Amino acid sequence: MPTTARWAATLTLTATAVCGPMVGSAHAAPSLGPSGLYAPSALVLTTGHGNSAATVTPERAVTLNCAPTASGTHPAAGLACAELRGAGGDFDALTVRDGAFCTKQFDPVVVTVDGVWQGKRVSYERTFANECVKNSYGMTVFTF
Repeated sequence: MPTTARWAATLTLTATAVCGPMVGSAHAAPSLGPSGLYAPSALVLTTGHGNSAATVTPERAVTLNCAPTASGTHPAAGLACAELRGAGGDFDALTVRDGAFCTKQFDPVVVTVDGVWQGKRVSYERTFANECVKNSYGMTVFTF
């Protein structure tokens, strides 16, 4: 075999040996979906009777995940996520719903929210006068 033909054959085989696995591995690699399409939104909500979160023993706790889909142990996760999205994730923007009537009995209930909302750390605490008042804020977020 002439030197030029040997050189061309060697070059072709080397290129195939080096580049062949790269092409094959690109096709054989599992398809990984794009990451980071949704900012995480995962919250833990607790409630208990008392004046502040520092002194209250939580009586109930639920989880609420809102991205990419609503899930968690919250009894109305889909509605709660929609309500929070409508309020821009601002728990103070949840207002008393129309037609809610509560007694003026003082039996304080503390609600805490900890976690992440659309990629940002959240730590929220609010004391309501009683259970009825707590449940009247918004429609579903604090109703658990």
